[in-house]
Amino acid sequence: MNNQDAQPHGGHRHGGHGWMMIACCIPMLAIAIVLAATGVVGYGFIAIAVMCTVMMAMMGHGMSHGDSGQK
Repeated sequence: MNNQDAQPHGGHRHGGHGWMMIACCIPMLAIAIVLAATGVVGYGFIAIAVMCTVMMAMMGHGMSHGDSGQK
């Protein structure tokens, strides 16, 4: 048996991993909005939280499609 023939996770694709990573960012976004609305932090903090969410989405997308070249 060739190592290239073995598929990770028993051949199952986990496409929901990216969505789970984004879902973990929802509390951070909510806290950033509340803190900015109450004046504790500036509104630039929301931009940082959104950039973090976008970065997590990109990483999740990359993890979901990283094994497309293997068969």
